[in-house]
Amino acid sequence: MKNRLLAFLFILPFSSIAQLGAISGQITSETKEPLPGATIALVGTVRGVESNAKGNYILKGLKPGQYTVKVSFVGYKPRLVEVTLNEGEQREANISLSDVTELQGVSVFAQSGVKGNTFLPEVNEYTITAGKKNEVILLDNLQANLAMNNSRQIFSKTPGISVWESDGSGIQLGVASRGLSPNRSWEFNVRMDGYDITPDPMGYPEAYYTPPMEVVDRIEIIRGASSLQYGPQFGGLMNFVLRKPDLSTKLVVESQNTTGNNGLFSSFNYLGGTAGRLSYTTYYQKRVGNGWRQNSYFNTDHSHAELSYAVSNKLKLGAQLTYMYTQSQQAGGLTDVEFAQNAQQSKRARNWFSNPWFIYALTADYVINTESKLSLKYFGTTAERNSVGFTKAITEVDLMGNRQVDRDYYQTNGMELRYLLNYRLGSWNNTVATGLRYFGGEMKRKQLGVGSNGSGMDFDIQGLYTRDLVFHNTNYAAFAETILRPSDPLLVTVGARLEQIETHMTGQSGLSITGSPIAAIPSSRGRSFVLLGAGAEYKISTNTKLYSNIAQAYRPVLSSDLLPPATTDVIDPNLSDAKGYNFDFGYRGEIGNYLTFDIDYFHLDYNNRVGTIAQTAADGKIYQYRTNLGHSVSKGAEAYIEFSPTTAWLKNQRFGNISLFASVAAIRARYLDFKTTSVVNGKIVEGNLAGKHVENAPDKINRYGITYSKKGFSLSWQISDISEAFSDASNTVTPNSAATTGLIPAYQVQDISGSYKFKKYAQLKFGVNNLTDARYFTRRSGGYPGPGILPADGRTWYVGLNVKFVN
Repeated sequence: MKNRLLAFLFILPFSSIAQLGAISGQITSETKEPLPGATIALVGTVRGVESNAKGNYILKGLKPGQYTVKVSFVGYKPRLVEVTLNEGEQREANISLSDVTELQGVSVFAQSGVKGNTFLPEVNEYTITAGKKNEVILLDNLQANLAMNNSRQIFSKTPGISVWESDGSGIQLGVASRGLSPNRSWEFNVRMDGYDITPDPMGYPEAYYTPPMEVVDRIEIIRGASSLQYGPQFGGLMNFVLRKPDLSTKLVVESQNTTGNNGLFSSFNYLGGTAGRLSYTTYYQKRVGNGWRQNSYFNTDHSHAELSYAVSNKLKLGAQLTYMYTQSQQAGGLTDVEFAQNAQQSKRARNWFSNPWFIYALTADYVINTESKLSLKYFGTTAERNSVGFTKAITEVDLMGNRQVDRDYYQTNGMELRYLLNYRLGSWNNTVATGLRYFGGEMKRKQLGVGSNGSGMDFDIQGLYTRDLVFHNTNYAAFAETILRPSDPLLVTVGARLEQIETHMTGQSGLSITGSPIAAIPSSRGRSFVLLGAGAEYKISTNTKLYSNIAQAYRPVLSSDLLPPATTDVIDPNLSDAKGYNFDFGYRGEIGNYLTFDIDYFHLDYNNRVGTIAQTAADGKIYQYRTNLGHSVSKGAEAYIEFSPTTAWLKNQRFGNISLFASVAAIRARYLDFKTTSVVNGKIVEGNLAGKHVENAPDKINRYGITYSKKGFSLSWQISDISEAFSDASNTVTPNSAATTGLIPAYQVQDISGSYKFKKYAQLKFGVNNLTDARYFTRRSGGYPGPGILPADGRTWYVGLNVKFVN
């Protein structure tokens, strides 16, 4: 009896599975041509697959019931089909699509026509993007050096994006928009698959981790109005969406191997697929090279694993793990004279940088019904930022003494719950997106340690760190935004976000003459406030629309703002977050598959900017005081236009397809009011930066390109034309001796890249970056990894072979 009971319990789950049914079939066009890559979804559930190379699909493990199958494919009208499934039944549903129309989602263009950036739908998964300035960068549509994360090429079709090209290794990303600072992209809210990957967006938002572009499916950018859904910063959201498991097959194996000059070798290897309810991906990338400049060796490892499982038709669970380890030699800065003599030279041979980064996330998606759904993301980061080197002015010779060691340790945990509901208000069909957020971050900052006198990457120190501080940030947020649709062409959005931020600092601020620790004055502050915003869209035609929005934004007081550079300096106890707003008005859309455009005017108001001025104490001594000092405004116009004349004017494209693009921006970033002081002959002299250019903000950011493609061959040429900028707020033109201030000259740089597909599973990629070997720089650094001019790379070349096998 006992053995029979055990046998029954063992057989029971398999017996249950045997009673489940399946829906399968083929997706074709009206002319019976198979449509590979079509999306097949069960409405009101989390279940979905893609059709394979022959247009076939199968949805397994389905309980008896009535199902609505929705089929979508680029350039075809989505179709709904009702299917009734009995217990254990295997139903066949062959579905044909017709009528070219607008796809309600992220577009992917066909082989001919425009293959550029596109736009987010009104509702993107669990967030509202209607009325907002946004772009979607489709990595498969780019001819770019993805092995090196070449930002100049990746963001070429995104107007107004300025790029710091001071890291040829591709490890760190430095981009900004609309006159903001590109410093490690800290004015963007940087996320991966919707969750934070920076050390602390509320206290230390610098982006030290960038995923390999070979695994990125798309980059979603929402400008400043994203503050309602995502919080800081003024720059908006930049979300790296990784490639998801292939839903059409059980196994995909891919390998991309790239080589180039200066010892470049990159190997990216990917494995993924779907087996029933389980989907999986994993990748590993190794990238190593000597860099274009002397003393710029790099060695990086990236690995990632992702699983998702449909527990039921309503619930899907997922998990992600990502790890990066880097070893990077920093060539340091140059003076203007040295840059003119030989931009490849380096005066720093002992500077090293490393930032091991571990990210984890657990996700749950639950579909309540066809009109509402929930998403829960739990995420965290365990990471470090480590540097060692001789960091004094470039005019000082490194005499091979002890180096300076600085180390940061980050530990973060966060959670976001989002709820999306479609609802009716009279005759209006509306949508509301709400959410709750928690984030807790801890940063242990150890600085000014006395390191070794060696030349390698060694972070050991002698004695104690001069500074040893701990920063804690806790953030709670609640947000809601709704789309109101009073008529078919018009929609209006309104939203609000409630933020609460708690910041604490404790630890050691210095060492006494005897070497004993000096305790820092503990600092704590809390604040809460509400952000408001509204927007609108009006359809001029099916695929073109006017859009506008205005939304409040803020930048929290950073951890570094609470840390005096010297023990005699003073921090304003009432130091407050920078606040302001973003405004956009634009016109965007697509005409056929031969023209894509987005033209807009923007206004970014940035108030309460933090700075330092000199003040006199009661005893007559002069000290530096960090406080809110002023106000700046960035405004201008941005335009992206991509046009395919061959698709527009030629019915027969036997000679191939030509696509032209222009991404241009005219930006006026100026200080309206910003107090300054200087000390002359022992006296404080007051001034104001009113009318000065905001530093690191070119007035012109223009990029143009042309792509020719025929069958499996594609070739692109691109030119970047960037105007001059100032490296400091005082707009110093003549550089100082250490090259930390002075003009950043205008420059033009050209790139050419191509690819050739053959044997269905192989693709050759090649290119030359900086075709004319121009000498230019985008940054003067005041500290690590400078100081001084950090040259951009001269001419480099690469060639790679990609192979992909599907089972």
